[in-house]
Amino acid sequence: MLIDGVFSGGGIKDFALIGAYQVLEEKGFQFHRLAGTSAGAILAGFIAAGYSGKEIERLLDEQNFKIFMDPRNTFLPFPFMKWFFLYWRMGLYQGNALEDWLAEKLAIKGIHSFGDLPEGSLKLIASDITNGKMLVLPDDLERYGIPAKTFPIARAIRMSCGIPFFFEPVKLNLDSGESLIVDGGVLSNFPIWLFDEPNGRKQRPVIGLKISRGHNETPVHIVNNSLNLFEALFSTMQSAHDSKYISRKHEKNIIFIPVEDTKTTDFDLSSDTKIALLEQGRKTTIHFLKNWSPLNIQTNVHSMYR
Repeated sequence: MLIDGVFSGGGIKDFALIGAYQVLEEKGFQFHRLAGTSAGAILAGFIAAGYSGKEIERLLDEQNFKIFMDPRNTFLPFPFMKWFFLYWRMGLYQGNALEDWLAEKLAIKGIHSFGDLPEGSLKLIASDITNGKMLVLPDDLERYGIPAKTFPIARAIRMSCGIPFFFEPVKLNLDSGESLIVDGGVLSNFPIWLFDEPNGRKQRPVIGLKISRGHNETPVHIVNNSLNLFEALFSTMQSAHDSKYISRKHEKNIIFIPVEDTKTTDFDLSSDTKIALLEQGRKTTIHFLKNWSPLNIQTNVHSMYR
């Protein structure tokens, strides 16, 4: 069955989404359109490029995520210079290593730019903090005078993954000036609204995969210092827009995958934790499918199988 899929951000916790995707794949679901934010954008991009669930698991399991922590070269020790980078570069790490890795893995499947994919098949969320706007990539690139079809998908995913203060913002140099682009999770960490139709009827079922403590459960933030304050602010921003949007009619089509005690940027994740996250995603999805039916969704029935 053809469905549309939406993947939430969650950093390293998105290993659980891979397990969920594997179950959907095994049950015969195929994604016609995909959307994602932050780490969810990585998964959406790989699926759109033609990677299977097992291939994505292997690809990420073999990767040393610490390589993505790429500070700029300096003759001074990094512990000292990180505050310089944070102030002047607005991020501890460049993010170039992440983008290069994404470009390399997408190229294996012959995918480089949005023009290599069917039109409308992949949509990613980023945040333009210069102009205070949410970006839907590649749709909104034309507004910036940037050709959408030739824009690198790896760069778009990197923009969507730009955790504020962790990675340097991506700079778009335009005739009107420079725009700084950061993590899409600042404005919408779970863009399930992307595939809503004006008439209320969907072209095909939409399933959302969301890292969560469970719907209507809000984590308590313990704030003892400025770093705790930033983490609490970012977490609150991530959930505020999407929590307001998710209603009961959307809730029944979302796989809420509870993940505890794993930080978004825990790049030294152990093998046991990776396995546990994958299994949590698989187990939650199996339970979800036992109670889910596409017949409960207002759709154009004929397009469900096209």
